[in-house]
Amino acid sequence: MNASVGSSTGQDPGDEDGPRAGRVGRAADVAQAEDLQIAGITAMSTVDWPGRLVATVWCQGCPWECPYCQNHAIIDPTIPGVVDWERVEDLMNRRHGLLDAVVFSGGEATRQAAVVDAARRVHEAGYEVGLHTAGPYPRRLAELLGMGLVDWVGIDVKAMPGAGYEQVAGRQGAGVRAWTSLGVVLDHRDVGHEVRLTVYPDGPTDGLEVARAVRERGGRHFALQQARALGAPDGFRATAIGWDDQVRALARDIEALGFESFTFRPV
Repeated sequence: MNASVGSSTGQDPGDEDGPRAGRVGRAADVAQAEDLQIAGITAMSTVDWPGRLVATVWCQGCPWECPYCQNHAIIDPTIPGVVDWERVEDLMNRRHGLLDAVVFSGGEATRQAAVVDAARRVHEAGYEVGLHTAGPYPRRLAELLGMGLVDWVGIDVKAMPGAGYEQVAGRQGAGVRAWTSLGVVLDHRDVGHEVRLTVYPDGPTDGLEVARAVRERGGRHFALQQARALGAPDGFRATAIGWDDQVRALARDIEALGFESFTFRPV
């Protein structure tokens, strides 16, 4: 599947509307890596792609407002990038033989049309490309994967589609978009993946149903993550009486589903 992108705002047409959806810059069909709004770079990471040593590019802006987001300081898309693409290329030039890949994270990297050219440049420099996404822009995700520009995707699935998903993402229709994006990822069997579910005390209670649905759709690698207060917006509640025991029980139930690999990330 390969979808074209041609929005004057650089957003994925038909995926999100309103001022949080797009970016100010060149038209999507001519967006270049230099247009990417970058909030920061992690020069070396062992956690952003399991089994790989990577550099992580943190992209500015996200259309969703998850209450546990540890990067909430960079979700505002109206804030300009503070890191030039030239710094990414300089890092790649200096780290040959040390890094395996570059991961685009955020924020929401697929919000920006420029991520397509940026991923192409990373491949041309001889690195693999990883992507973190919550799935709000399935068309751009399909474009990236259809063009062979991404080697691995870490995709967040927050609940089953419906009111529970909108409770987490703060956006109507978020669940449909995310599960559509999950289908895009799982349809590309040549692209590695990790499907991630983050749970918190006041969140949806359908975690096991989510894991079963992912397994039934062909998901091979699944991670259960316990939300942390560190870095989250003020007022977020990460703990409750008996919560740790509930999460450990959920982890045992998910592990029993028989994923090719299952990872539990407790607090």
